[in-house]
Amino acid sequence: MQLIDFIMNVDRHLAQLVNQFGNWSYVILFLIIFVETGAVILPFLPGDSLLFAAAALAANQNSRLNFWILFILFLTAAVGGDSSNFFISKHLNQWLQTKAWFHKFVKPEYLTQAQEFFDKHGGKAIALGRFIPIIRTFVPFVAGSGALSYGRFLHYNIIGSLIWVSMCLICGHLFGNLPFVQEHFSLIVLGIIFISVLPAIIGFFKSKRTAE
Repeated sequence: MQLIDFIMNVDRHLAQLVNQFGNWSYVILFLIIFVETGAVILPFLPGDSLLFAAAALAANQNSRLNFWILFILFLTAAVGGDSSNFFISKHLNQWLQTKAWFHKFVKPEYLTQAQEFFDKHGGKAIALGRFIPIIRTFVPFVAGSGALSYGRFLHYNIIGSLIWVSMCLICGHLFGNLPFVQEHFSLIVLGIIFISVLPAIIGFFKSKRTAE
């Protein structure tokens, strides 16, 4: 419940975080984005909405956050998180598959969806998956367990992360402080989440129709 509250009211909690921790907030924000994909087992951490809210807060002249520092930190966290995920899978996948605790955190259907997404799009799935919650956590893991080289993986990783971070931060900077957005931020977050998962929903129903 606390995680849901944080996601739905990320703007308010982020402001409290910055006021309490000051410049250490950058470290906390970096870790959240890094861990979302880097730790494999925590796909539910806020990504898109956190970037949007951070950029909106940085646009406020009284804020302690700097837009360009956020850009560099989030880009590094996104690229580093996916790379960490890739190498965890490459070197520890077989060992993890034997651990009951791993399967409690990582549902087989998530890996199956990520594998199907990767099989359909190939290396491009790394970049495309960055825009889809859940999928973006498990596509790097699937890629790491296959024959994809890290050089090719990194190419798509950088492209996807660069576009994702840029879009989220620019949108947050331009629209985050509009009175309508501030008054209905929870609805905006729901909208961001819905738009993010829409491709996965469409893909799911397409696959169901194909199976029939």
